[in-house]
Amino acid sequence: MRVRPGRSSRPRTRQRPKHSDAVEGFIVAVDRGRYTCHIAGAGVTVTAMRARELGRHGVVVGDHVQIVGDVSGRPDTLARIVRIDERQSVLMRTADDEEGGTEGRFERVVVANAEQLVIVNSLQDPPPRTGFIDRCLVAAYDAEIDPLLCLTKGDLAGPEAVLDYYAELDLPYVLCRPDEPLDALVAELRGRVSVLIGHSGVGKSTLVNRLVPGTDRAVGRVSAVGKGRHTSTSAVALQLPDDAGWIIDTPGIRSFGLAHVSADSVLHGFPDLVEASTRCPPNCDHTGAGGDCGLDKLIAEGGADQRRLESFRRLLASKEGISEDDGAA
Repeated sequence: MRVRPGRSSRPRTRQRPKHSDAVEGFIVAVDRGRYTCHIAGAGVTVTAMRARELGRHGVVVGDHVQIVGDVSGRPDTLARIVRIDERQSVLMRTADDEEGGTEGRFERVVVANAEQLVIVNSLQDPPPRTGFIDRCLVAAYDAEIDPLLCLTKGDLAGPEAVLDYYAELDLPYVLCRPDEPLDALVAELRGRVSVLIGHSGVGKSTLVNRLVPGTDRAVGRVSAVGKGRHTSTSAVALQLPDDAGWIIDTPGIRSFGLAHVSADSVLHGFPDLVEASTRCPPNCDHTGAGGDCGLDKLIAEGGADQRRLESFRRLLASKEGISEDDGAA
């Protein structure tokens, strides 16, 4: 005869533990459900897993989190992430916004809590791509992150063409050469959390290895057709020497999708064109199809570069699922 066990005397509750003993960590790497966290006060690195109560809330590089468990940093120990602090900024991109791509409407968080977006572009081999820079600027302004243009391989070509294209923006930039110190770049990175982003082959990993000696990020070569090979495979946060700040190295990407950014936000990524939009008729789509767009009037009066307007309209077209090229300067 089977006897059904009685009800447990332990009352059920929806209250979650407060984890008052949790310590703050900074996510520096993510790998297959394991999170590498830097504990600032202790100066140690801890491996942690995500607690079940976090549900579907994702944890990304740059997140500030609360951790419980073994936070000693000893080998073969595992802590637990129980809370994700509110993010101050979120840099996002659409994985692929090409026509017909089912993946194109999925948004991906690149990093959290970045204060500065360092757009790495080479001046030669491969040549600069102003279309890609424009996309990164739009994403930076949309996320309210300060942009910084980092021009590499200054020993192969001059920066004049690129700087002329952005002359109206007063865009901050640094010029890097392999035979010169990186003092100007280090000064811009000091005391901040900066994320480096760029096409494969532009020298981003080389910069990281120079900024943080001993990092040994993989460095690739540029193919004969002027395209780099992917060398970095995942985002990782690295602390600059003397605790001067953090840099987050991201994998080299071929495109920076903006399907998640509104049309108005795309326009605000072109500050030299924004004011002219007040001269547009109501509900102007800024494509120029109506023939009365204030942006066309601005160009006709010589108030902005025609190339800037063309780049803006290419981005608008790409949001509608029309494929486009990032373009070289």
